[in-house]
Amino acid sequence: MHRDHEFDVVVVGGGPGGSTVSTLVAMQGYRVLLLEREEFPRYQIGESLLPSTVHGICKLLGVEDELKKAAFMPKRGGTFRWGSNPEPWTFSFSVSSTFSGPTSLAYQVERMKFDQILLENARAKGVDVRERSSVADVVEEDGRVAGVVYRDADGVRHEVRSRFVVDASGNKSRIQSRIGGTRHYSDFFKNIALFGYFEGGKRLAAPNSGNILCAAFNSGWFWYIPLTDELTSVGAVLRREALDRVQGDREKALMGLIDECPLIAEYLSEARRVEDGPYGEVRVRKDYSYCQDTFWRPGMVLVGDAACFIDPVFSSGVHLATYSGLLAARSINSTLGGDIDEAKCFAEYESRYRNEYSLFHDFLVAFYDMHQDEDSYFWTAKKVIDSSAPGLESFVDLVGGGASREGGLVNAASYTEHRETDFQEFSELANRPAGENGTDRDLFDSTLVQSVLEEGAKIQVHAALGGAVDDEGPVRDGGLVPSADGMRWAEFAY
Repeated sequence: MHRDHEFDVVVVGGGPGGSTVSTLVAMQGYRVLLLEREEFPRYQIGESLLPSTVHGICKLLGVEDELKKAAFMPKRGGTFRWGSNPEPWTFSFSVSSTFSGPTSLAYQVERMKFDQILLENARAKGVDVRERSSVADVVEEDGRVAGVVYRDADGVRHEVRSRFVVDASGNKSRIQSRIGGTRHYSDFFKNIALFGYFEGGKRLAAPNSGNILCAAFNSGWFWYIPLTDELTSVGAVLRREALDRVQGDREKALMGLIDECPLIAEYLSEARRVEDGPYGEVRVRKDYSYCQDTFWRPGMVLVGDAACFIDPVFSSGVHLATYSGLLAARSINSTLGGDIDEAKCFAEYESRYRNEYSLFHDFLVAFYDMHQDEDSYFWTAKKVIDSSAPGLESFVDLVGGGASREGGLVNAASYTEHRETDFQEFSELANRPAGENGTDRDLFDSTLVQSVLEEGAKIQVHAALGGAVDDEGPVRDGGLVPSADGMRWAEFAY
């Protein structure tokens, strides 16, 4: 076995979470090794980004210009055929006067290209990136994780020592169990996804032609993501009772499910399925939501899907991966710099990441009730956050992130001015079903619903920085706040 020289941090996994944490740590001058099992570019699902990722995390990473050059499909919002309303309804990121302008757009991305941009950026920022390198185990020393054992592209076994190990290797991680505890699977979200790619599919009417389209049907729901003018990602997320539907001929199963959903069938009426190249396979993936007992131990932290996974209906996967990567980088940078105790830094990491996951999970439980009305949503929010406030106010607290008491989630003005301009116009959700002639009509035009949706949009404003970067208080008693540059934690001056 070869013993490599020491690093400050070893990151396992080169997806968005791994690229984010490795880059942000390397930018602080630390020695970072990233080990990726596959060779990039490689196929990956999870193709719909949120504005906070594009204009927040990616700006911190320094890849905004590269994303623009990649000419990814612009995404103005989402269109849903969901719930008791039989007509599709649309939310747009740009309607709010608070978050209007250039940062109101996100992207639909081919992950082969997007992930490659992030990984190459990590290299450019000083990260030692080694592809085709498979991590077999961690190295422990005096009760602490102190490195990893891996095999390189030639099959040579290596041991490398580090002060921290970051597991960003996803839901199939080989080392996640070394964190301790148990991975708990949700009793509610036990779904399975069957998906493929089509050319020549229809588009929503302009200006929403780049929107993700989600359509519920009897067996579950479909995503319909326009990746280019010609290429569309199409997938059916099925309840576990429909598991037998995906056995055998996958293409036959997918086409049969499409026939059961009139809206998706209409959009694919003149399309053909891609049958060759990286998009030529009809794939199956278990979308079983889960969460680990603990996200860290001395010397090791779980990032992204290695820690937790939630149903993809709100396209939260890349957001949670990159957001957790940012939070982990702050904790590592602060600990390595001797600024704050390791336990305190990673308690902050786990608290914020677990809260972000929980907000998505708990709200989605209610969102999946197709017969639920607004009052029921409000009452559910009251129960979820155990609030003494009326149901409607509790709903606003939950959707706006107020239940966590993190002021930056509900008050964009609390950010310093140089950050405020970066996140202005993130999103207002406006329900406007698209008509056949391309025009929209208001679905929910009440001031009340508008305010609720505006506050929900601000969750994503916060996601790129994890909290206020000025003198705003911590999100929990004794907690930390981000430093002025957003790269570390700082003690709050009471």
